[in-house]
Amino acid sequence: MHEDRPSLLKQIRSYPRAFWVANIMEIFERLSWYGWFTVMALYVTSPVENGGLGFSTEQRGILQGVVPFLLYLFPVITGALADRFGFRRMFIISFLVMIVAYYLLGQFTTFGSFFVAFLLVAVGAALFKPVVVGTVATVTTAANSVLGFGIFYMMVNLGGFLGPLVAGRVRGVSWELVFIACAGWAAINLLIAVFFYRDPPQPETSSEDDRPSILESAAEVLGNIRFFIAVGGVLIALMAAGSELIDSFDWPTCLVTCVVWIALNFAYDAVLRSRPTRSASALAEPMKCSNWRFAVFLLLMSGFWTSYNQIFYTMTEYIRDFVDTRPLVEVAESFDDDATRGTEDGWAASVATVSESERKTIARELNELVERDRDGELDDTALQAASRKLLQSKLRITATDLGEEIRSHSSQSATAAPGDTATATATAGADSLADRLIDEGRQFNPEYIVAINFGAIVVFQLIVSTFVGRLPRFTAMILGMVVAGIGVGLPAFAGGAGMVGLGGSIWIVALSLLIFSFGEMMASPTSQEYVGRIAPDGKKALYMGYYFVSMALGNLFGGILSGQLYGTLARDEQRPELMWAIFGGLMLAVAGAFLLYNRLAVPKTRPVAAGDN
Repeated sequence: MHEDRPSLLKQIRSYPRAFWVANIMEIFERLSWYGWFTVMALYVTSPVENGGLGFSTEQRGILQGVVPFLLYLFPVITGALADRFGFRRMFIISFLVMIVAYYLLGQFTTFGSFFVAFLLVAVGAALFKPVVVGTVATVTTAANSVLGFGIFYMMVNLGGFLGPLVAGRVRGVSWELVFIACAGWAAINLLIAVFFYRDPPQPETSSEDDRPSILESAAEVLGNIRFFIAVGGVLIALMAAGSELIDSFDWPTCLVTCVVWIALNFAYDAVLRSRPTRSASALAEPMKCSNWRFAVFLLLMSGFWTSYNQIFYTMTEYIRDFVDTRPLVEVAESFDDDATRGTEDGWAASVATVSESERKTIARELNELVERDRDGELDDTALQAASRKLLQSKLRITATDLGEEIRSHSSQSATAAPGDTATATATAGADSLADRLIDEGRQFNPEYIVAINFGAIVVFQLIVSTFVGRLPRFTAMILGMVVAGIGVGLPAFAGGAGMVGLGGSIWIVALSLLIFSFGEMMASPTSQEYVGRIAPDGKKALYMGYYFVSMALGNLFGGILSGQLYGTLARDEQRPELMWAIFGGLMLAVAGAFLLYNRLAVPKTRPVAAGDN
């Protein structure tokens, strides 16, 4: 049975001040995170001469897999710290860390130093996440929590929508401004936390002497400390294999290590149970999983997040390399007036930004091609490689068209100035050729296209939450995963001839993002609201910290799969449709697994809250 819910307006009025302050801080935190994360793939894989770091796709996959994995794993501890020491104090510490970390991201250029700075960002975000979600869970009730988490998720995506727009605009001037802007949003949040946020009321707890340690508090949600350590060992092994920082520790070695580690723990348990007397030490207790249903729930959610993360890990790089976004540029050009059309002050130039460093790179590449043509060394292989390289500077031109342009330009230069002067004339003309090709082939900023996801959620989340509030929670989650799976898989049909290569349909990609967004609106906030409702009073942040474990695994597996599948299927084999089919199929498989979980694992005899199964 579903209890009657208050009207929409009455629910909105029922939320206390802490709810709204937390939501405002979430907007600014997402401005920082998504302002950086949606352009991360572009920044780290762009050539150094374009202001990027020049890392490989595989290195990008490691960064996006391992560091966010740790980001979402840390809240198991930081959530317990927040419940112990107060939400406001943790907010302040988190924003101080973020200010420093985001600034350092723009200063470090080697893989190791950049990894450390990115890890520091993860620490700051991990301090923030369980506290802001814990605030929402603490101040909402069974009657208004579905809408409350819907509003919260809308604020998440409002920041996610605005962050890439700001980052896309300022990176056209300098990549360093992206990191300064991200640090600035964190500084605004610090002021909000200091002057406006107050801890919501918490239930009375036992005395300090009777309270469990932070580690014991974190472990007791799923079992005891021994179970916590056993699972933690497996997670560390997965992270080590995913990081590829230890050459000899590959995935087969990781699998063997995990099996041996689990076997040793069970063997140790057998020894402990055979003893007539047991020690009072927590390490001398056999493993105990006290909440296996919650553990399975988290494991299944990790599959959801693995597929979900491809929208942010893989989509921008895929759009840059495979999707012709010129139709969107032409739409933007239609809004320019006569004075700004075709200039850098026009609307089209602002959404299809080609920075000065990128212009110089394009001109230099064209000049090298002209010289190779004059020396008789320009072949199809060189043109294809140059065509792919120019994509990194947001200039799309086929190898065939590029060859015609180069040969025509070289011929005209030689005719106008025969002899040695022709070389100088061709070199001087490379800049004008670059300007013309940029005007004809410039591409829409990929991060702006991904912002369709955020914008759709901002516009439609309240409507979807109102609809979802009438459904059982697991029905809403499963339906959302099916819709999201269709969205993730749809880019498999976006390519050109044979669904591969250049000329991919931007309209199909945009539609896939929109469809995915509706699935996300149903599944993601509902899953967070579910955990918030089953969490005991005084342990909201701790339980939400455990919820982020599923996101940690999803980031680890999602980042690794993104790097490996994109590198193998999309980049090397030129078959991106296979990659998207795999990710879409994974999401649908998770939906099927949740259907079985709901039927076989969720108790049906206990009292249920509104909207629960």
